[in-house]
This record gives sequence, C-alpha cells and structure tokens, in this order.
Amino acid sequence: MMQSSDPPPENPDPSAKAPIPEPPKPVLPENVPASGNGQATSAATPPLATPTVTADPSPADQPDAGDTSVRYRIRHQTRYSYAGPVAVCQNQLRMRPRPLPTVQVLRSGTTISPNPDSQETHIDYFGNEVETFSIEALHDVLVVDVDSEVQVTSLVWNDQARGVPWKQVCDDLATPIDLALFDVAEFRFASPVIPIGARYRQYAQPSFDAHESLYDAVEDLTRRIHADFRYDTTATNVDTPVHQSFDLKAGVCQDFAQVQIACLRSMGLAARYVSGYLRTLPPPGKEKLVGADESHAWLSVFVGLDHGWLDLDPTNGCIAGRDHIPICLGRDYRDVSPMRGVAIGGGTADLYVSVDVAVV
Repeated sequence: MMQSSDPPPENPDPSAKAPIPEPPKPVLPENVPASGNGQATSAATPPLATPTVTADPSPADQPDAGDTSVRYRIRHQTRYSYAGPVAVCQNQLRMRPRPLPTVQVLRSGTTISPNPDSQETHIDYFGNEVETFSIEALHDVLVVDVDSEVQVTSLVWNDQARGVPWKQVCDDLATPIDLALFDVAEFRFASPVIPIGARYRQYAQPSFDAHESLYDAVEDLTRRIHADFRYDTTATNVDTPVHQSFDLKAGVCQDFAQVQIACLRSMGLAARYVSGYLRTLPPPGKEKLVGADESHAWLSVFVGLDHGWLDLDPTNGCIAGRDHIPICLGRDYRDVSPMRGVAIGGGTADLYVSVDVAVV
C-alpha cells in the first residue's frame, strides 16, 4: 500500500483553511506480506465499498506462462466527505498511467464531481502526467474517479542482460560520457526523502560481494529485504524517515522500496521509485471483491543503456512482472504522491478509497 500525504502547507488561518489529506494505506489482513502503498485506513475512514480484503496481496499467479502481456482496466475512486461546506479547493493528481517500454496506455480519463471551475494537464519533470484542478463553489463532497485501460508486457531478460557486471554500471554512472547517462545519473544521489550512506551500503554489500552480475546482486538484495523486514501497517506512517524504518526493519511497501533505493544508491547505482498497482487474486473458492485491490510501490534499478531499467518488488521479494502496473516514476514518494491539495473551509474530512484492477 502506498503511504499518503505530504506535510500540509503552512496555514495562515487554521480556522478557515484545512489541508486535504491524501489517501491513506488501505487495510490489509494482519501479518500478511503486502501489496500496497500506504498506511492502513482507519476504522473511521473505510474504503468506499467497505470491502473486507481477503485477496492474497502477493502477485497473482500467471495464468499462461506463454502469454507475456495482460490487458487491465483500473478504476481508482477517491471520495472526501467534509464536516462543513468547502468554499475553494485546489488539487493535483498523479493517477493516470504513462507509456513505458512495458506499458501501452489504451485509454485513461478522470471524472471529478463537482465539476471543476478550472482544469489543466501537464507533464512533470519526471515524465508523469499531472492533472491540476480547482473548484470554487460550495461543496461538502469531492469525488475523483480515474478510469484507465493498459496493456502490460513482461520484459524478457536474456543472458547478456543478466550478466552485466554491477561494477561496470557503477563506473559508467560515476563518469558518464553518453549524454543519456546524465539523465539517469541523477537517480544515484540522495533525494529529499531518501538518504544515502555507509549504513545502507554495509547492509547491501553482502549481496554484491556474492554476485558479480547486477541482476543477480539486486535480486539477492530484494529477497534479503523481504526476509529481514516485517510488513506492518502500524509500524510507520507517511512521515517516518527511511533511517527509522531501516532500524525498525518494518513498514509497508513504501518503506521497503525506499530502503532498497537507499541501499542501491549508496552502492553507486541509479534507482527510482515506482508507484502503481498490483493485480491480486482471491483465495481459492472466493469471489474477487470489487474495490478491494490496492495501490502499490516498488522500485527500478538502471542496468545500462543497452538494457534499461529492472523493476524490483522487495515487499514481495520478487522481480516485478506483468502483475505490476506502473503509473508514476520519481526519486521518492514525494515525487509521485497520487493526490495532494488544499481546501478553504470544510473542517474535518473523511476519506474513502476504492481501487479495482480487472483483467479485460
């Protein structure tokens, strides 16, 4: 689950202006390794359809090993109910999928109620589609519904790609000659949320000492984090720093991803944060619950100009595949926060979230 909410902007008039909270982490079964991107939703703010999440939150089994692509319909609905009328609200959304080597965007649309007074779309620095809107009429409910269809294809990593030495990639990034490497190299450094340092390098080092190839080393590190860290929706919140989740060896997928990014960057590699969705399957004999799917977070590491980026999911201890549906990319969670904004009036707000990922 994706953690939610940036710190609210400074409020000169607390009685009049209340920051809009961002979607929290959906509720997960206790002590189950996870698929989501956030903190657990509180009992006071259940998901829209209030489904009981009984689906196994690990990646779904591949129905046909010979079929390398899956077409999905994704519906992500967010609803704010306010204690009083809101006079004005302004928001940014990063919920629409972007074309990637593994993703073909077939369609995507956003419905907002009440109708915005102004609305525009732009592409941010990292290539993500950003929708900005404002509502300047009194309202006590805000509903944002993003409906998309995508085709996700698994990348095939041949022996050559799997054999790229990690030391070679580190050297190429440290002294980039090709201009394309300069865009990649910025993901080597600490970001506003993710630090780098000796403690993360020391944790990662055994995986790199044991394996010469980058693919094998990062896969080993992914599995170690999955084994060493406990998935716990109560251990962290959106503001928990990476060093604290690292010390706790606990958290949710946002924490797992950011810890592994800190480790990889501390080794001199380029790694970026990925937000998206994870297809899950219900337990045998149970029907899939509409609205019970979840946001998810993972990461990707650069393997070289000839091979691109390899996606890794430390929460589930695996290489990301066609069950992982990427939406936005950035340095850390703050770059890809799905919804952020501010409202004048309204008082307290209850948040309801429903996510449905269906194969079509």
